[in-house]
Formats: sequence, structure tokens, C-alpha cells
Amino acid sequence: MIWALVIIFVVCLVLRYPIAFALGISCLAYLLLKGIPLIIIPAKMYSGIDVFVLLSIPGFILAGNLMNQGGLTEKIITFCNHLLGHIRGGLSLVNIGASMLFAGISGTAISDTASLGSVMIPAMKKEGYDVDFSCAITAASSTVGPIIPPSVPMIIAATLSGLSVGKLFLAGAIPGLLLGVGLMLVAYIIAKRKNYPKHPRSSFGQIARGFIDTFWSLLMTFIILFGIIGGIFTPTEASVIAVIYALVIGRFVYGKLNFKNVQIVVLDSMKTSASLMILVGFANLFGWILITEQIPQTISSEILGFSDNKYVVLLLINLLLIVVGTFMETIAALLILFPILLKVALAVDVDPIHFAVIAVLNLIIGLTTPPVGVCLFVASSIGKVSIGKVSRAGFPFLLVSIVVLVLVTLFPSISLFLPNLFME
Repeated sequence: MIWALVIIFVVCLVLRYPIAFALGISCLAYLLLKGIPLIIIPAKMYSGIDVFVLLSIPGFILAGNLMNQGGLTEKIITFCNHLLGHIRGGLSLVNIGASMLFAGISGTAISDTASLGSVMIPAMKKEGYDVDFSCAITAASSTVGPIIPPSVPMIIAATLSGLSVGKLFLAGAIPGLLLGVGLMLVAYIIAKRKNYPKHPRSSFGQIARGFIDTFWSLLMTFIILFGIIGGIFTPTEASVIAVIYALVIGRFVYGKLNFKNVQIVVLDSMKTSASLMILVGFANLFGWILITEQIPQTISSEILGFSDNKYVVLLLINLLLIVVGTFMETIAALLILFPILLKVALAVDVDPIHFAVIAVLNLIIGLTTPPVGVCLFVASSIGKVSIGKVSRAGFPFLLVSIVVLVLVTLFPSISLFLPNLFME
């Protein structure tokens, strides 16, 4: 019966069904074939979303959308342009730098690609950058978002494992910075080789004004992060504070929010949150079926039967997650695979915080991996260029991401230094 579930799930993915629907249809078919009462569907879906920390996700989504609607994107881009625009290929570095700053607001790669890409890709095309390069760097830089805190995938990982959200937020900071700096280095090398343009150096006053314009927005990230780490409030309370803060800053500091566009933002955020919660609910049902069929134990025994060496096991898990990440959205893949693979990692003495960072980093790399990386599709649609050209242009950035993944895998201290420093 389990093969029927897997086959139906894969067929639905091939037919481009939304992940939540693919999970729901395959689970329904399994239950009907096994003769299990369908009352199990709402029971398991509800138990999957009846987790207090998950309430923080709609809050962070709404706060990020409010800040974006409030003019944050343009202000971050302007500030980064003052800092980096004078370097050869400066606008490509601005693209990455803006993603690193925007990451603390959005927390998701796809929203980063869509929000920044709609501004940066046309601007880079206008200044003479190759359109495939512009799209590729936008997609690649967006993967920093789910690593640098606050991060929606990290909240999901914490929910699934019982780990501290604050520790996971801190654990992603250094890997996220490494990824951003690595992408900047490759972008600079390519820009020098292709002689991409640069801007005149900005004055200290321009840089200072740019910083002041973005300060109130960036302060929200520090309030969220250090409030959670310091035990001042829970992640769910932090998300509510973030929403109130975003409303106040967007209305009274930036002056861009009004009743009409707040209504639009709230509706969009409700749709995003609802689709995510449906996904969580069906994924919990899917996970219950896998546990019933003892799939986690089978996968664990197969991997550990192949080798009990920690680094060999991590290599196998990395390969599996990168492949899965190429055709499955990050949160869906985490919901299905993370609890299973965490048990395997714990069996070979991998720190659970370290493993959570590895898993999230793996899956976001998949968002920019051909042939079906979601961020590649979003960027290529904005730039109106074929996915093949964007994939080829993005190959150097993909290599850098894999190098960072290898470093994070081999050296746990990269992930664990900040959590051990602040939360032990």
C-alpha cells in the first residue's frame, strides 16, 4: 500500500499539483485502500497544526509583508548601493547585500526572490548586466533568507524536533553570512571578467542617510532575535510584536502604510499562512502514515547498515536532501523528511542543532538547483529569460553554496559557536 501512496504523490508532483494537494490526495488514496476510517484525516491534520510555536509563522509573514509594503525594499537597496555600488559589478553585490539584510525580514527564499527581483533584475538589465546573470544572482542570493534569522524553515525544524527556536536562529547566522560573502566573491570575479559597470563612490553623508533610512527596519530583526534569546518573549509573542512594530514604522516613520494597502497585505498574508498551515496538516498525516508503515526505521537501518561513520552518513543525507530540494519546496520537504533523518543523525552522534542547519541549508540550495529549482523559475519569469540560461549562469553560485554546505557539515562549530556562546 505504501508504494501506491508514493506513486500517487510523485504523479501529482509531475502534474504540478500544489504540494499540499499532492500530500492530501496520496494520503486519501492510502486510507481508502487500507480501509482506515477517514476521521483520521481531520484528527491528524489538527494535531499537526495545534502547536503554539507555529502561530509565530503567520505573524512573521505579516510583519515581513508590512515592512515590504512600507517601502523597506527600496531603502535597503539604496543603502547597499551607497556601500557597494562603487565596486566593479557593484549592483550585483548590492543584490546579494540587500538579500542578506532583507533576510531578517522575509525569512523565506521565494518572497526574497519575488520582492527584490522585481526591483533588481530590471535595474541590472538597464545598466548593461546580462539578463541571465541578473536572474541567476537574484535567485542565488535569495537562499540566504531562510538561514539568517528570523527564519521560517528554522521555526518549522524547531517545531518538528522540540529544539530551541532561539538556538536555531543563532546557529544559522554564521552559515548565512558565509554564504552571502561567498556569493559576493564569485559575483565580483564574474563582474571583473565581464567588465560590468560601477557607480561613483558615495559620500559619507549619503551612506549615513541610507543607514538612517533602513535603521528602524533592521532594528526589528534585533528586537526579535535578542528578545527570544534573552527569554523576554516566546517566538509567537515575538511575531506579534514584529507586526505591531512593522505597522508603527510603516505608518509613522516611512509613511507608506495606509488602511487600504494594509488590507491588501493582511489578505495576502492570510492566503500565504493558510496554504502553509494546510501543508503542515497534510504533512503530519503523511508522516503518521510513514510511521505506521515503519518507513523511518527502514530508512534509518538502510543508511546505518551502509555505514555508521558520521561523515559518510551526513554525505548520504546531504545527497538525498539536495535531490529532494530540487523538486520539493523547503518547508514541505522538512515536514516529511526532517524527523526521519534527525533520528539517523542522532544515531551517529550529530548535534541536533548542527543537523537542523545542514538540513535547511541543503533544501534551500535545492531551490536554485536545475531543473526545477523554484527560485530559478521565479527569477526567470521576472527577467523573461529561459530557465536553461538562468541555470547555466547560476552554476558558479551553486558551487559556492555547495562549498559552504561542505564546510558547515565538516565543521560543527560554524553552526554551534553562537548558540553555545549565548544560550548555554
